[in-house]
Order: sequence, then C-alpha cells, then structure tokens
Amino acid sequence: MTEIIGVRFKSGGKQYYFDPKGTQVQAGQGVIIETSRGVEYGECVQANTMVEDSAVVQPLRPLVRIATPKDLETVRRNHEKEERAFRICQEKIADHGLDMKLVDVEYNFDGNKILFFFTSECRVDFRALVKDLASVFHTRIELRQIGVRDEAKMLGGLGICGRPFCCCGFLDDFQPVSIKMAKTQSLSLNPTKISGTCGRLMCCLKYEQDAYEDAVKRMPKNESFVETPDGVGTVSQVNLLRETVKVRLDDEPENPRCYHNCEICVVRNGKGKRPEGYVAPPPEELAKLRKVTAPPESEEDRLSAALANLTLAEEPKPAAPAPEEGSEGEKRSRRRRSRSKKPAQAAKPQGEEAPAKESRGDKPRTERPARPPKPKSERPAPAKEAKEHTESAPAQEGGEGQESTKKPRRRYRRPRGNRPKGEGGAPKAE
Repeated sequence: MTEIIGVRFKSGGKQYYFDPKGTQVQAGQGVIIETSRGVEYGECVQANTMVEDSAVVQPLRPLVRIATPKDLETVRRNHEKEERAFRICQEKIADHGLDMKLVDVEYNFDGNKILFFFTSECRVDFRALVKDLASVFHTRIELRQIGVRDEAKMLGGLGICGRPFCCCGFLDDFQPVSIKMAKTQSLSLNPTKISGTCGRLMCCLKYEQDAYEDAVKRMPKNESFVETPDGVGTVSQVNLLRETVKVRLDDEPENPRCYHNCEICVVRNGKGKRPEGYVAPPPEELAKLRKVTAPPESEEDRLSAALANLTLAEEPKPAAPAPEEGSEGEKRSRRRRSRSKKPAQAAKPQGEEAPAKESRGDKPRTERPARPPKPKSERPAPAKEAKEHTESAPAQEGGEGQESTKKPRRRYRRPRGNRPKGEGGAPKAE
C-alpha cells in the first residue's frame, strides 16, 4: 500500500498524485510540490489516502511543504505579473504580425520561467517573438501551442445547456468523440447543433453512448420484416429511447402503427428479401404478442378512491360482528332447531313465560314494524284458548273425560334425528 495525496494546479485541471512524506494534509489546503517543471503551488483536493501500489505510477514526486502565508503572497504577486505579461505579449504579436491567438500566461512559482499558451490554425515561426519577450522580462520564455478544446478549458464559459463547460468543471481528460455517435443516437447531423463552443463535437455525446449501443443490440434495424399483433409488416422507424418501432403493415401500408419492442417478432433483421416459403401465422397467434397494459388512472378516479377510503375509515364499527356462515350441514341443523322451537312455545299457557334460550348458532332477533289492522271480513277466527288445550290433552291421552267438540290441534312430531331417546310423539302439558 502507498500513501498519496491528490493535488490540482488549476481549477478544473487534472488531478495528480504525490507522496506526502508522512505529512497530514487536509482537502482545500495549499501545498508546495516538486514537479518536472520545478517547484509549483497547488491545491490539495484529496487528503491522505492509502491505495494499491499498482494504482499509481512510481516514483511519486514528494511534497515539499504546506503553503505558508509567505507562499500565498508570492502566488498573489505572480498573478499580477501574469496580467502585465499578457498585455505585453499581445502587443509584440501585433508588432510581428503573427497569426496566433494568445490564450493564457502562467508564471512559475519561483518566477524564473513564463509559459505563454496560444492557438493557431497553422505552424507559427515565433523565434523573433521569443527574443523580444526575453529582453523585456529577463527570464526563461516558453511558448506552447494548444488546441481549441484546451482553450475552452482554460477560458471557461457556459454551454448550450446553460451549465458551465464539462471540461472546465469535472473532466480530467478529453474523451474521443466521433460523428458515428451522433448517428447512433439519431441526432441531427447539423454541425451547429452537435458542436460545442470550441467548435468540436460536444463531449456529452460520449456520456450516453454505451446505453444507446446496448439498445441497438436489442432493437430491430430499419426495413426489418417483423410480426406484430395486427399482422406482418416492415419497420419504418426506430426509437431507441422509448424502445418502440413504427411498422408499415402489409394490409395497411399507408398507416404505420407504433409497437413496443416486446410486441414484435423479428423475421428478417435489416433490409433484404422476404424469407422464401414464409407463411404468416393466423391472427389468433399474432394477437398473443400484444402487450396488455392497465389503462392510466385519471385524476378523478384517484380522488374518488381516496374519498371512498376516507369515508370507510370514518364509519363506526358494529358492536358485535355477525357470526360467520358455516357449512351446509350446519345451516340445515339451525333450521331444524328453529322449527322445533316454535310449537313448544305455542303450547305453553299465556300467563307463563318461557325462558329465553338461544342456540349457539342463532342470530339475534330484530323487532319487526307493526302491521296495520285488517278489516273484520278478513280477520281469521279467534284462536283457541290455551286452557282448553290443556284440559283436552289428558282426556285424549287416557281416554277419560268428555271429548272436546272442537277440532284438536295437530300434533307436532320432531324430526327423527333430533327426537330425544325414550320420548313420545306429542309434548305433555304441565
């Protein structure tokens, strides 16, 4: 394992790794670093970190020291000198009539070297310019030609998206971008729309290229012969982002239809002849390719559903839950018990009240509303008094006493399954 720190010399510049030599450095602190160009001032962007030996290139340049207030004052004076050197260099370029554009000037930390960065569309003979600059500054002069992308990175600015340049913000290295990426992403090939401020293809074309390449492998090509839920046809347009295709059906070539990638079956990928001897499947088989999707829920449906849930939550709960229904056998036994209970209550005298006993599975009784009185012509004959029934019952049993002139009440017989063992057919009166 190797201990390293990350240092950046310019805002938005590349990050370099150095050996801290056991010094604890915090992110944001200024440091003095020994580089190939001499002693330089930089800003620490990554504190002390342990990494694998294979992750860095040996040998690492050492850290000289953490920047002191005196070092910061030296950096400030160098920035003032850079502004003066920039003006002087522009005047010298105009005097010599050179076809070059000065971009930036950078002073070394020690002040013994000055770098001039410029751009040009052709080679420039600047030997005379170097002599004039050396006579003015009395130090070592170096002119370096850079590309338009490096120029945009140094100057900065806003892109067509409204954000700062990617190269000036977070990109350490420039990735190669080609016109093939714009074709794969189905973008307009107009240079003004796919080019950045620097005049080259936008770096952001590289960001989504892997996703588009993966979608191209799964989607059919144009002019492919496919099977759809509505029939067979030829692909006329492919949308890689939505993964949909437009198909010209053989039955309706003038009205292309849009299908999802999962709703089609590719018979021939790309342009070519239709397979020999191909027979289209029946409509029932093609209908199975259709993707079943739930209709989108409207805002009114969502509001009504939320209101119904709120109403159900506010309703009071019942005091006792109703008993659950049992099997068919339990229902029949409940009906039998309810039928056997009614005649037993009618046979008892009027003055005597029967104890209220409910079976285990009986439901609680509810009071019914009183019916209006019927006219006399429709009223039934008055029922027999309970006393007569009680007097006639012993005479019928033992054969003694005077027989009642009225018709005896029909005897009730319990079902065989519910008849108690050793009990007669008719209940005895008390």
